[in-house]
Amino acid sequence: MTETTPTTDELIAHFVGRLAFETDPTGVHHEQEAGTRFVLIDSRGDAAWAQGRIRGAVHLPTAQIAARAPAEVPIETPVVTYCWGPGCNGATRAALEFARLGYPVKEMIGGFEYWAREGFPVEDDHGPVHRETDPLTSAVASVTCDC
Repeated sequence: MTETTPTTDELIAHFVGRLAFETDPTGVHHEQEAGTRFVLIDSRGDAAWAQGRIRGAVHLPTAQIAARAPAEVPIETPVVTYCWGPGCNGATRAALEFARLGYPVKEMIGGFEYWAREGFPVEDDHGPVHRETDPLTSAVASVTCDC
């Protein structure tokens, strides 16, 4: 297999494109704390939602987005989707559904798994759930990873 080396312009376009379509748990948490207006969508099913979710998220499983989103999320509202984690492309499928409807949308890479592992606010059907920050995913002695 012959590989071609991308040009600097191609590399820049690729990474700029990724940043235009993706965010991460730290970025989402920062935007929540700053009061930025957006809707955070949990695209998982009922059992996953009941087990735990990001505080402030809206439960809208991917299969229901086309039918429910227009009535529940104003079209001009930025949307961020998430699912379980990096081993799942549910957030990508959910973001695609919102894009098809004309919403400004980003996917939160890392999903619920990395949100919880980074120690950000989680809740379940009984209220807040406290989780320790996982030192393999986030700096435990600092507010940010500084990346």
